[in-house]
Amino acid sequence: MTPSVMEVQRCARCIYDATIPRISFDAEGVCNYCRQHDQLEAAYPTGVEGRRRLEAMVDDIKRAGRGKRYDVVIGVSGGCDSSYMLHLAKKAFGLRVLAAHFDNTYNSRVAVENIQRMLEALDIDLYTHVVDNAEYQRVFRSFLLASVPETDTPADIALATVHYLAAAKHRIRYIWEGHSFRTEGISPPGWFYMDARYIQRIHKRYGDGKIETLPVLWLHRWLKWMAIDHIKKVRPLYLLDYNKEETKRFLANTYGWQWYGGHHMENRTAYFVNNYYLPRKFGIDLRYSELSALVRSGQLTRDEALDRIAQPKPFDEGILDEIKRRVGFSDADWDAIMSAPPSHYTLHPTYKRTFEQLRPVFLLLYKSGYVTRSFYEKFCVLKDDPKATEDFFASLQLRRDRTSSGVTQTALPDPATRVQIAKP
Repeated sequence: MTPSVMEVQRCARCIYDATIPRISFDAEGVCNYCRQHDQLEAAYPTGVEGRRRLEAMVDDIKRAGRGKRYDVVIGVSGGCDSSYMLHLAKKAFGLRVLAAHFDNTYNSRVAVENIQRMLEALDIDLYTHVVDNAEYQRVFRSFLLASVPETDTPADIALATVHYLAAAKHRIRYIWEGHSFRTEGISPPGWFYMDARYIQRIHKRYGDGKIETLPVLWLHRWLKWMAIDHIKKVRPLYLLDYNKEETKRFLANTYGWQWYGGHHMENRTAYFVNNYYLPRKFGIDLRYSELSALVRSGQLTRDEALDRIAQPKPFDEGILDEIKRRVGFSDADWDAIMSAPPSHYTLHPTYKRTFEQLRPVFLLLYKSGYVTRSFYEKFCVLKDDPKATEDFFASLQLRRDRTSSGVTQTALPDPATRVQIAKP
């Protein structure tokens, strides 16, 4: 019998509960993700030691940039983290920044204005890649037809690829990423997966398979950019006492930057996926990661986080209408999408097994600073086995039972199952 809402165990420290994939609780009732957070806190100190490490990193970046036009690439979305990174690099450390942006044709007006304000105020050049609109709609459509959670993966992978393209073109050795485990959290393995082969095979199976203008991080190119071109991705916010609310106020007062309403809401597909598609089809609410991170880092109390997670996620139905129109779905088509059995990345070809086989290579790349610890542990160390699929569907059932009663157990879908919708 599936546990009821009252029977689902919740972490004694954060707000993660038993519906989170691969979660475990110790004798004190604290989850393994909180313990991982503590390990990261020890590995990436803030304060005086964090500042010392960050300044040493900046010195390395400046040495690598000698004789070149730029020192570092920073991806920009118009969001809080990337906007603050521009300020930090240029104003606090005097780095010569090249901003990089991937336009999936769904940028919000506020995001575009934020990017323009920050770049103009800081006198920073922009490298941008705009995907062909029709091509992106076809790829996006394929992921919706595949019934997997990673609908926004093509944009995420494309953004990462654009960072490398900009760095390679200008011989830049460093890329700054704006992620902070203290404010964004630790995404549970099994919720999401992404790699180039996954995109290719999903689009080949559910679409026309053509990828021409969408930047994709093929494994051979990625390894070349790291091992031969020596391009490193680093996360400076790991070493700072980074408070997002204070940062938003600072950016607004200093640059006229505007808040866009919520995490990932600066882009309309990200907003759609996070506020509509994931919670309604898969029961995945990304606020659990963000709010748990803020609790662990002392920026929010546990009770405050529980109050926030109980509030419904806002959603503009006009964005759903726009996506259906642009991708080519009728209302009946969309009903079929939302009622189709959920699928999982383990049921599709990916690079995951290759990453596992190349574990010694990626261990060296991790220790040398070319890939993050989270990538190495999730993609190379954690085995891709049938249990990952079972955990995903088991946690999916728990999440559904938490929000509704009488939900039938979700069976593992046949990998051959397709949503039968005519092509536009």
